[in-house]
Amino acid sequence: MYEAIAKFRKRLAKGEVLLGPGIHLTDPQASDALADSSDFLWYDIEHQCMSIEALRAHLMVARHKNTPGIVRVSGSNSEFFKTILDIGASGVVVPQVYSADEARRVVDQCRYPPHGTRGYWPMIPTNYGRMDVQEQIRIANENLFVTVMVETAQAVEEIDEILAIDGLDSIVLGLMDLSGSYGVLGQTTHPKVEAAIDKVLAAAHAAGKPVGTGQGTDIKIVCNLVRRGIQWVQTGSDCTCMVEFFSQLTTAIRSELGGD
Repeated sequence: MYEAIAKFRKRLAKGEVLLGPGIHLTDPQASDALADSSDFLWYDIEHQCMSIEALRAHLMVARHKNTPGIVRVSGSNSEFFKTILDIGASGVVVPQVYSADEARRVVDQCRYPPHGTRGYWPMIPTNYGRMDVQEQIRIANENLFVTVMVETAQAVEEIDEILAIDGLDSIVLGLMDLSGSYGVLGQTTHPKVEAAIDKVLAAAHAAGKPVGTGQGTDIKIVCNLVRRGIQWVQTGSDCTCMVEFFSQLTTAIRSELGGD
């Protein structure tokens, strides 16, 4: 089950830009429909209403499609943190991380001993017990993609310490909450926010770790962030893309008919 995330890692290492949608709808057909057009699928249970059972079904589809299923959890102390790993997430994104100590605890929860403190019994990742235990532990520790979100001023101040944590694979810039942390919520191009972005990107590139972010569907904004050095982007979602496209479609049809 780790083939997809291993490929994802290799593509990042080669410098490729990877794009994937957010999945908000609970029906796993959303994953099935979008996987073939995506480099990864981003499941959001920080802000969206999705049960662990619905998420498990989505992750099964993602594995069938050989597409990484990366889950943004609700926080570093999420009660479902271990369960999310055990139902087959390829990676986790942990929001609202304030410090290097908190980021280190996240990594510890995601890695098996001796590299961390993750408890053992992943039924799905062992193919229901068919896989050798020691081999599964080794592969899981090597491949699970662990990242934290930098979206607070404190995390920006501690960015070098965060990036130095062994076992942390990437960071994700959360620009909206980052702007709020600097007292300018929604002003993601404010000079304070821009300076923070530059600091984080420079530190990450020096540390050799890729940077991701979550965005909407504004192509210019996404391309600008990629040109600045962000390498993997959650862009749009199943629900928002459906709404945006249908709104544009109906507007265009009515405009065309109005011209007859």
